[in-house]
Order: sequence, then C-alpha cells, then structure tokens
Amino acid sequence: MWDYTDKVRDHFLNPRNVGEMKEADAVGEVGSLACGDALKLSFKLDENERIKEAKFQTFGCASAIASSSALTEIIKGMTLDEAEKVTNKDIADYLGGLPQEKMHCSVMGREALEAAIANYRGEEPPQHTHIEGNVVCNCFGVTDTEMKRVIQENNLKTVEEVTNYTKAGGACETCIPDIEKILAAMAGKESEAPVETKAKPKLTNIQKMHLIQETIERDIRPSLRADGGDIELIDIDVNRVIVAFRGVCAQCPSSEITLKENVEKKLKEFVSDEIIVIEQTT
Repeated sequence: MWDYTDKVRDHFLNPRNVGEMKEADAVGEVGSLACGDALKLSFKLDENERIKEAKFQTFGCASAIASSSALTEIIKGMTLDEAEKVTNKDIADYLGGLPQEKMHCSVMGREALEAAIANYRGEEPPQHTHIEGNVVCNCFGVTDTEMKRVIQENNLKTVEEVTNYTKAGGACETCIPDIEKILAAMAGKESEAPVETKAKPKLTNIQKMHLIQETIERDIRPSLRADGGDIELIDIDVNRVIVAFRGVCAQCPSSEITLKENVEKKLKEFVSDEIIVIEQTT
C-alpha cells in the first residue's frame, strides 16, 4: 500500500476548493482521461492582481486529488509572478511528501497552473501541453521537451524515476530505450550497452501458478486497493492469465493501461516474460 502522509489523506478525504468556477479570470487544463489523469484549474484575481480564489476539478487517484487541493491552497494570495515560481516539489513538500510512484500528480498540478497563467496572459500554452517537442511516449503523450524539463528540475537519474514523474515508459515500455538515451545525453554520457539480465528459472505449472498468485497479492493488489480498486484472479492457462478488475478499477477508462502497466508488467518481471494478461469484462 502507498505510504501516504496524514496531510495527503486529509486533502484526499477533505479536498479544498473543489468545483467549477463561474466567470473565472483564467482556466488551465492538462492531462486526458485516456492517460488516466486530468486536471482543470481555475482562478480569479482581486483588485491587486493577487489570486483571491482557486478551484479545481480532477480525474485521478488519491494523490492527484490531494495535489490539486494543495495547489489551490498554496497559490491563494499570490501574485501571478509568485505563482509562476511554484514547482511540483513545492506541492509535494506542502503535503509532507508523495510516494515516488505518484510524483507525476504534483507535476500535473504545476502544469495546470502554468497553463492557467498563460491563459490569463493570452499567451500560447507551455511546451508541456505537447504543442512543441517530439513525442517520446505515445501511450501518455510525453514529449522530449517536457521529459528533459522534469528530469532537470527534479534531478532524475533513472528510467524508473522518469516514469514516476511523467508516466512515460509505464505502459508498453517501447519508449524506454529513448528515455535511456535522453538520460544519458543529459548526464553527458554516451549510451551504455544494455545490462545482461539473468534468465528466469524454468517453472513447473504448479510453481508458476503459485508465483502468479503470490505476485498479485504482494505487488499488484495493494496498489489497486490503495486507490479504491481491486483485482480478482479468474484463471491461468499456461501463460495466459485471466483477471477481472473490481471496485473503481472496474469502471476506470484507463483499465487497459493499468492491465499492461501494472499487472502484466509485474507478472513478466517476477514470473515469466511469456505471461499475457487478459481482462475478463463480463
């Protein structure tokens, strides 16, 4: 289960400033339902051009809700120049920290704020909205421009960290070699040869079944339950694993991404590279 701070839980269970703002001075929207996270941030300014009111609407996990709630509290009373300096780290620090796997929620908050400020000023949206840059991760629409920015701002060193902050590489994984090249280039190093991985031991059918069940219980179910969902193992047919999502996961529009990014990825890592996970929808 994710290690949430008391402040994260508070802002998730009792989010501040939720809703749509009528006659907002500015609106910023980032993310998409297809990617599993989306945020709409609105604000109004007072006569001194300070943010007097901020509201949000978000589609996402507990960390996305808490990060959005925290952001609206942080920026109230700020001038736009002051709000422009708010970073994703400021949001995470305000909440007492976020799990590394959920840092992309704080990044989304920062992006929504930048988009709203640009909207107020009549400027073009920032680069992270993918107007500029080449798309590196097609699954989540992350460009090289935004990836480099997040890597630099947060001093990221590994592909896993990049995935935690941007979600890039977390689904089909085909962009991982490109992420490695970007990391190597930013570190001033030439790409290194891939590290040889040890072959997984050959398992009997019984061993494989037990390991699949153990991996689901230990590495998959806790994260789904932390966000109000669950998973049920329906059947195992050699390398075909049939599962069904329960709770909020059953209605989630990004369940297919979760199937590949979380479930199948973990089973391939701990059980067999030949594992294919299929969702039972009826």
